[in-house]
Amino acid sequence: MAGTDEKRAENVDAGLRLMAVHAHPDDESSKGAATMARYVAEGHEVMVVTCTGGEAGSVLNPAMDRPEVHENMTQIRREEMARAAKILGVRHRWLGFVDSGLPEGDPPPPLPEDCFASIPLDEPVARLVEVMREFRPHVVVTYDENGGYPHPDHIRCHEVSMAAYDVVADPDSHPDAGEPWQPLKLYYGHGFSRAKFEKFHEALTSRNLDSPFEEWLKHWDPNRPDVLERVTTRVPCPDYFEVRDDALRAHATQIDPNSRWFAVPLDVQREVWPTEEYELVRSLVDTTLPEDDLFAGVRERVTT
Repeated sequence: MAGTDEKRAENVDAGLRLMAVHAHPDDESSKGAATMARYVAEGHEVMVVTCTGGEAGSVLNPAMDRPEVHENMTQIRREEMARAAKILGVRHRWLGFVDSGLPEGDPPPPLPEDCFASIPLDEPVARLVEVMREFRPHVVVTYDENGGYPHPDHIRCHEVSMAAYDVVADPDSHPDAGEPWQPLKLYYGHGFSRAKFEKFHEALTSRNLDSPFEEWLKHWDPNRPDVLERVTTRVPCPDYFEVRDDALRAHATQIDPNSRWFAVPLDVQREVWPTEEYELVRSLVDTTLPEDDLFAGVRERVTT
């Protein structure tokens, strides 16, 4: 893919550019993948930055739960990521840090000293600044302050993304990391919405289909706010749900093709919930909320 990246780099100013910063391989395919596939199809450049190698991830697909898979997890996850990136049509960069794992216990055990969530913040910020200055995104997408869910790598991904966004245009910050560049917008991606799960549950049960959401909804904390309340931007992308699912299945160690990820038929999804959701956090362009396009306001600024 290096040759492809070099060719695309020659035309990096041809269209608009979107960067999505994720914690692990497979996050890009489960969060905002249809949006990215849509923008690629429209001729824009999209880059996924993966902060860690996902080395500490469990094998969640029974068909892949084999000794040779566990022994070669690092290489296999790199291969899965390459397949997913090709399916989505995105460029990809590894930031190069070690998966922190998800500590379990009460209290949880300390994180490894050399993992992504434990090392000083400045090191991953410097690396992300360098990648941002190389790719020069107009829009950046990352996780909210809770990481989407409280995995230490997701929370650290948020911290790194925000810090890099704030200094990438400053010529005095990381002067050896390339020419300064100012992204125009930053978003948090949101996906785990109670309202969305309720819609899917109702759609499945009304069609006499099994719903995997009943237990989730039954145990949902009533005091937990729905992230939909924070959403400012809903991007229509129903034509790319199949591409999203193909990219997700490419992460075969992590995704069971018979799991709840694929429980809702695509035609039902397109009818009931044809969008992916985001929260606009920073903007240097004029835009009107709510939006239906991550490049709203950016298109006008760049083309003029």
